[in-house]
This record gives sequence, structure tokens and C-alpha cells, in this order.
Amino acid sequence: MSHEDIDFSTRRIGALVLRHLYLMRKSWPRVLEMVYWPTVQMVLWGFITLFLQTNSSYIAQAAGILLSAVLLWDVLFRGQLGIALVFMEEMWSRNLGHLFVSPLRPYEMVASLILMSLIRTLIGVGGAAIVAIPLFHFNIFDLGLPLIAFFLNLVIMGWAVGLIVSGIVLRYGLGAESVAWIAVFAIQPLCAIYYPVEVLPGWLQPVAWALPASHVFEGMRELLLHQTFNWHHLAYAVGLNVLYLAGGIATFLGYFRAARQRGLLLHVGE
Repeated sequence: MSHEDIDFSTRRIGALVLRHLYLMRKSWPRVLEMVYWPTVQMVLWGFITLFLQTNSSYIAQAAGILLSAVLLWDVLFRGQLGIALVFMEEMWSRNLGHLFVSPLRPYEMVASLILMSLIRTLIGVGGAAIVAIPLFHFNIFDLGLPLIAFFLNLVIMGWAVGLIVSGIVLRYGLGAESVAWIAVFAIQPLCAIYYPVEVLPGWLQPVAWALPASHVFEGMRELLLHQTFNWHHLAYAVGLNVLYLAGGIATFLGYFRAARQRGLLLHVGE
């Protein structure tokens, strides 16, 4: 083995490390992502632990409640990700400029993103729900008509978040694409998926009640535990979703307008 083969340069190693440190300094989403996942997992499971410490019989009293929560949470996640991924696929293929040379209008793209998200969510979550029947003897379709209300409210909230994320990626480039994976998880501890809103600290509870998902999951638990459907939670979720979706569409169209004025549609790299 020659000296060249075993040459080990700390300067070259340092230069490569320095290159990636410069990338991190330039791209705040990269730094945010590193801190984000451990923090969210710690907060989420911390609240779950606090709840179970005082409600040890909770799972036994509500058969399938955790599986219901997981499947319904995935509706929100897939709804958001369905929009963000379909939009980023156009950016990865550098196709945005070509699309908007055609007569395609921005609001038509929004409609197509929403439709694709719905299709992807139905396929993904529907498949998981069907697998749960023979595997765990759990059928989420037993929830009946309220399941439709839960599904629609969660997927609409996902669309709102997905449109905002897509606008951010369009404005800041693919260096911000990690936002698409972390955005919805930022609010996961506040959505009352596995525990009621009352478990949260008092100052966080108003924030949780401002999210449509919190009303959906509280309504789901009430239906499973007490066999009653709370129309108040549904009304709050619908009202909030109207505001959220309108805000998401307005945000995406605003970012799109700014990107077109700055010529960013043809420059979609880092």
C-alpha cells in the first residue's frame, strides 16, 4: 500500500466539515430540523406519560382508541404531505416554469393539489384501516357517519398547512423542503391526539382549542368512551377550518405572486 493510499489529511476533513457548516449557517431549516425531532418526541411522550399516570384504566375502557387516534392523525399528516410532495415534485423536476407558460392559473394548481392530496390520503389511510381489521380486529369504519366528519375536518386542516408549506418552499427554495416534513408535527403535541386538552399546561390550552384537530380528537374520544357525538366540537372544527383553508390558499397565492415577480419560478434550487 503506497503512502498516497494511506495519506490522512485533517485539513481536507476539516474543509469538508466546514463546507457543511456553512450550508447549515445559510439554511435555518436544516438547523431547525436537527433540534426539532427530539424536542417534539420528548414533549409528546411527556404529555402522554402525564395523562396515563392519572388515568391508568384509560386504554382498557376505550378499546381501539389509540388505533383510532393513529389512523385519524395520519389523515391530517397525509393531507398536508399530499399537497407538499406533489408540489415539490414539480420543483424537483424543474417543471414550474413550463407549467405556468401554459394557460394554467395558480388557483387551478391549488385545486389540483387538493384533489391529489385527497386521492393519496384515501389510498394511504384507507389501506391502513383495512389492514387493521384482520390484524388487530379493529374496524374504524364502525364509527359510522361521524368518521366522515372527522376525516373531512382533518384532511382540510392538512390542506391548509400543506398550502402554506408549499408557499414557503416556493419562496425560499428547496433548501426549505424539510419544512414539509416537520410542519404538521410542530402542532402534534397540541392536537390532543392521545390525551385530552386538559393535560396541557393552562397557557397552552387556548392554543390547542384554536386548532380544528383538537376538536376532532376530543370528539372522537367522547364518541368512543361515551357513545355520544359532540356537535359543538364539530361546529368549532368546521368554523376554524374555513379560516385555516382560506388562509392557506391566500398564503400560497401570495407567495406564488411574489415568486413570479422575482423570477423564482425558473430558479427553484437551494
